Amino acid sequence: MVAGIDARFGYGAGTGITSVAEARTHAAWAEAAGFESFWLSQVFGADPIVALASIGAEFPGIAEFGTSVVPITGRHPLALAASARTAQSALDGRFTLGIGTSHRMVVEGFFGEQYGGAATRTDEYLAALVPLLAGEPANVEATQVFAKGWLTIDADPCPVVLAALGPRMLEIAGRYTAGTSLGSCGPKTIANHIAPIINAAAERADRPAPRIIALVAVCVTNDPAGVRAHGRDQSVMYDSFPSYRQALDREGVASGADLTLAGSVDDIVEGLATYSAAGATDLRLMIASRNEDELVATREGLVDLLS
Repeated sequence: MVAGIDARFGYGAGTGITSVAEARTHAAWAEAAGFESFWLSQVFGADPIVALASIGAEFPGIAEFGTSVVPITGRHPLALAASARTAQSALDGRFTLGIGTSHRMVVEGFFGEQYGGAATRTDEYLAALVPLLAGEPANVEATQVFAKGWLTIDADPCPVVLAALGPRMLEIAGRYTAGTSLGSCGPKTIANHIAPIINAAAERADRPAPRIIALVAVCVTNDPAGVRAHGRDQSVMYDSFPSYRQALDREGVASGADLTLAGSVDDIVEGLATYSAAGATDLRLMIASRNEDELVATREGLVDLLS
């Protein structure tokens, strides 16, 4: 815990991990730096569930390994639950499954499935997935999801968090899951939109207070404006996705890169404190450096911060 920030610190290795060896290198640094959790995402690279199950035993100092996130498209609830519970077995109870609906471009353009009705599908999917992750049978025969069966994997229950930005998805997350994993979402949006909706949904469902896991890009640099400008060039596609666009508009920024905390370590700490005050329970930090010098400076700054 960092003084003045009431949140857990995790390290996000991003979406570009192409091998288990690369994931291992990032996890080794995260453990040495003092991060409590380590997160892998999935787009086109290495399967994060497989990668984390492969390397987790090597890093006993990391309390949690998680996916943030894997898409539910292309994965039946029984198949995904089997993978997650196997990973939970390999990681001795330290695994958290983060899932999401992905985006229309991927769902329709890559998988050939319909993206419409994503919230309904997620609701039905979690009705099947959550019992399976707890070691119980699924019994769902709904409009988009059919899942009837059970698993015989010896593992602790596996918590799940849902990537949620819109009101209905946040309500689903609060009703079914341990919380939400956020991207392209600033502190104002967390305080005024995310936290009120998901907390109220969890309370109505008589569930524990949900985790709000905020992805925050950071960079120690003498040129913060340059870092953000570089990030805008890299995030044009992501900024156009409707769910992200709505979150950015709520925050009042043009791009997710405008949320990058860049400058001195003190500048970054001040920015992280705003996320914590807004209601984020976890800060999943991603390094947004442009070059080796900024990477080294940011890593050194984070080590000092977490020490």
